[in-house]
Order: sequence, then C-alpha cells, then structure tokens
Amino acid sequence: MTIELPRDRMDQVLKRFEMLEAQMAAGPEPDKYVKLASEYSELQEIVAGIRDLRTAEAELADLKALLADRATDAEMRELAAAEVPEVEERIESLRASMQIMLLPKDEADDKSAILEIRAGTGGDEAALFAGDLFRMYERYCAKHGWKVEAVSASEGEAGGYKEIIATVSGRGAFAHLKFESGVHRVQRVPETEAGGRIHTSAATVAVLPEAEEVDIEIRNEDIRIDTMRASGAGGQHVNTTDSAVRITHIPTGIVVMQAEKSQHQNRARGMQILRARLYDMERNKAADERSEARRLQVGSGDRSERIRTYNFPQGRVTDHRINLTLYKLDRVIEGDLDEIVDALISDHHSRLIAAMDGDG
Repeated sequence: MTIELPRDRMDQVLKRFEMLEAQMAAGPEPDKYVKLASEYSELQEIVAGIRDLRTAEAELADLKALLADRATDAEMRELAAAEVPEVEERIESLRASMQIMLLPKDEADDKSAILEIRAGTGGDEAALFAGDLFRMYERYCAKHGWKVEAVSASEGEAGGYKEIIATVSGRGAFAHLKFESGVHRVQRVPETEAGGRIHTSAATVAVLPEAEEVDIEIRNEDIRIDTMRASGAGGQHVNTTDSAVRITHIPTGIVVMQAEKSQHQNRARGMQILRARLYDMERNKAADERSEARRLQVGSGDRSERIRTYNFPQGRVTDHRINLTLYKLDRVIEGDLDEIVDALISDHHSRLIAAMDGDG
C-alpha cells in the first residue's frame, strides 16, 4: 500500500527551515539567535527526511524515464529495471518514517518527568512490588542516560515503598514513560508464604511531565504552606526537626507533602511536584475537551485502569492495552522495557495515522 503524505505540509516545513537559516545567517541578537537555533535543530531531522525522500523519488522518475525511452540500449534498460524495486522499497521506507515525523506532536514529549509509584492492594507484598517497579524504572532510565532522583519516599514495613516520588531528568523521558501510568498487577508467591500460594497485589504508577514555571503559573495567594515536625514511618527519609512542608493549592485542593532534611529544599521540591500535577491536570482537561484525542491514547491515561500484569510463576508479563505478552519477566523487571515501550509508542502512532486517514 502506497503511503500518501501531505505534500503541502512538507513544503511548509522546508520553507520554514530555509527562512530560519537565512535569519540565523543575518546575525540576530543572541537571545533571538538561541530561539531560532532551537527551532532549527528541531526541524533538522524532518528536513533531512524530506530531502532524502525527494532525491529518491527523482531517482525513480529518472529510471522510469530511461525505461520508457525507446532509444535506451538493452544493457542500460536491464540495469535500470534491476534498480527500480530497490529504489521503490527505499521510498516506501522513507515515506513510513516521514508519516510518523509529520504526526501531531505532544508538546510535553521532550520534557523530563515526575514518576510517582504507590502501593495498592496487597499490604507488604504491594509495597515490595512498588519497590521492584521503582528499581525497574531506575535501570531502564539509566540505559537511556536519564537521571533518576527520589524526592520523597515512605518505606514499607517489610521493605519496598508505600509511596515513592522521583524526578526523571533527561530529554524525551516523558515521551518514553508516559504510557506507564495506570495499575500494575503482580502475581507471585511471597517469601513469607509457607503454603506456596500465589498472591495478587498491585501498585499504581503515575507519570507526569515536569512543568517549568513558564508552563504553569502558581500565584502566591493560591497556595498555603504549613511547616511541621516530621515524624512517623519513613526511616532515614524523615528528619525529626521542623522540616516537613505541606503545600496546599487552594483552588484545586491538591496537597503536596515533603519531609526531607532541608526545609528550603522541601519547599522547592514541593513546588516542583505541585507544578507537575497542575500541568498534568490542565493537559487532561484539554484532552477531555478534544475527546477524540483522549480516545486515541493507549489506554485512557486513567490511573485506575489495569494496564499490565507481571506473573512470576509463568515468567510472563502482559500489557493488556495492546495484548502483548512476553515470556522474559526476569529481564523486564531488570529494566529491559524497550520492547514494551516501543510497541506502545508504535500502537499510539498507528491510531493517530488511522485517525488522520479517517479525517482525510
């Protein structure tokens, strides 16, 4: 099947790129140059793709012209005929790549992320599983060169975490982690289970794009900050000085608690998490208003939706949204998530392409 591309959109991209080149060459002010250079670098990959595609299409047209020309000698005709399938295959591959590059882009994709994991049903076993998930994401992120830093944690009594919140810093972190939001379910025999019975427990994952101050404005009069003595469970994560900070966003009722050692750091971290939650709320509201776009997400993004099951006795991991089952749970739990993440992104692209074809 031949992939049809929006030629006018490709022309616009090329014109914009050439205009940016000319403006940068004209020696603008430094701050203007930085903005131009940022957009220029974002367009470079797609422009290279468009140029490669057009070169290949011109090559195919030349080959077909040679074959159609009666004056072409037999040897040249044979060479041209042999080259046509190879060039056609290259064109289809370039068109498929270009189709994905031209899809509507989620403006948050390039951002860093806030990762929140909470133990669900299952008591101690759920907290242990939340710990396993956090380590899985830590290893996955390390492979991609993203830095993971825990900003708040409440430890489980038998290990793991009742709740852990971390920042994942690095370009594109949100794009790769955003489909992890939802309920993750584990089926395994707990170490404390003498009878060998399989227990089912769960943990909830939420992935939010990290918001800059320019993304979301928080007015001083909209927040209330309470400081208090940190106490209770939490091991080394909680200090018993007056350092715990609770930030309440009055218009939405969102509450963020931070209980690390430095009160100043708690406030900064708390504001960082609050900004991310408000930004996520705004994105979801906008997506709900564009109900079609909401429907196109892999799953609904609803954090109460069961998205994946990790079955230890069978060594199986199943993503329920795309009916993908892999029998390599040991590797997945060690952070080898690429096959699952790539399949989710690919499924999302397919849905967007199908929707665009439907609109056309």
